[in-house]
Amino acid sequence: MSLAVQIRQHGGPEELQIVDVTVGEPGPGEIRIHHHAVGLNFIDVYHRTGLYPLQMPAAIGMEGAGIVEAVGEGVTHLKAGDRAAYASNPPGSYAEVRLMPAKTVCKLPDAIGFETGAAMMLKGLTAQYLLKKTLPAEGLQPGDHVLFHAAAGGVGLIACQWAKALGLQLIGTAGSDEKCRLALANGAAHAINYRTEDFAARVKDITGGKGVKVVYDSVGKDTWEKSLECLRPFGLMATFGNASGPVAPFAPGALGAKGSLYVTRQTLFTHIATREATQAMADDLFAVVQSGAVKIHIEQRYALRDVEQAHRDLEARKTTGCTVLTLS
Repeated sequence: MSLAVQIRQHGGPEELQIVDVTVGEPGPGEIRIHHHAVGLNFIDVYHRTGLYPLQMPAAIGMEGAGIVEAVGEGVTHLKAGDRAAYASNPPGSYAEVRLMPAKTVCKLPDAIGFETGAAMMLKGLTAQYLLKKTLPAEGLQPGDHVLFHAAAGGVGLIACQWAKALGLQLIGTAGSDEKCRLALANGAAHAINYRTEDFAARVKDITGGKGVKVVYDSVGKDTWEKSLECLRPFGLMATFGNASGPVAPFAPGALGAKGSLYVTRQTLFTHIATREATQAMADDLFAVVQSGAVKIHIEQRYALRDVEQAHRDLEARKTTGCTVLTLS
């Protein structure tokens, strides 16, 4: 038996229920993993609320780290006893023990702790594909300006550090002066409090009126229009989340009028669709973390039984950096 978090219907944090579940033996291509910690992410909120609908009853959670207990037929890159971490479909990491597909589970280097592994996989792999793969038509070179919303969040703080290591001038936005200071302390070249400043005007000031080559946006509805104003001609609007709600339909002709802009909607799970792609991205993430260029800031820890409060704090934007649920 294992404790796990499930929902019976879409709704608020009160729908998160801790239940006992039976965990069997892994089938072909699967592993059974005993978690030491699991990551908390905004996609978990989307699953809970129904923005990304799930079939009921539904398990929750996309990220975790622990010890592999058993492997199924055909699994060759992992064995029982391995330390491992993952960001993966299907949801279900909010659990002591689970079965799951093995292809997106990676061995966790000994130098990286379980809490760090649980905190960094989804957010770190997201930062990796954004900065390394989701690029404007003209590419990114050292010295280029990029705009990154929610720069003090879990993905944002990793991106701030990684962008600095790549020589980029990252302009971060956040919802308080304290969060702006945090982004600056982690490598952002500039930080804008979007509650007190017009971020589009500030971006134009910072870039001498040129705008940025790319905007990385996980906020969605509230930042969409002004983000387009921040782009230089042929710039890329890369949306990868909906923290404020989904972006409303828009007329493609507006992109031409604003400078022949590009728009893309990215998701991690396209990038980690194969075992080879997942491992290559994870190796890049592990290397930059072990080098010290990127530090994983775990600012909040909740016991699994306190998952409801963790979701309330996340939605209220009370959290910074990464958050984990711990399992004894």
